[in-house]
Amino acid sequence: MWVDGQGDIPVVLRPGFQSQKRMFAVFFNYSGPIVVDILPQDTTMTATYYVQNVFFQVKSAINEQRPKVSTSRTLLLHDNAGPHKARATTQSLRELGIQVLLHPAYSPDLEPCYFWLFPILRDRLAGRKFDRIQDLTKQ
Repeated sequence: MWVDGQGDIPVVLRPGFQSQKRMFAVFFNYSGPIVVDILPQDTTMTATYYVQNVFFQVKSAINEQRPKVSTSRTLLLHDNAGPHKARATTQSLRELGIQVLLHPAYSPDLEPCYFWLFPILRDRLAGRKFDRIQDLTKQ
């Protein structure tokens, strides 16, 4: 890194747990997160991974919470990312009886995550330190 000598030297994190970038798939309802899936490191989220790994967890969690109705009458709002719109994903959602709500294009301010989920996560995780990424999902 080049520094001109006039500014402060930026702090560089040592490689480790805190400097790793990971993707989380979080499914939540009115009471908070019901499924948190951590995408394995150096893996890309694909429709296949989404359907085979994440949906399995979501279906199980919904069945536990609502055994009589299961996934029927479930509404899902997700963005327009490729894995969310893929044929495998839409077919699996249809088979589970999950209705997808249309996500308005270019409307990040309408995302429930920004005004509802992120504040809950911030409050639950505030002041805590974790040694492993997997420990985050237990909170």
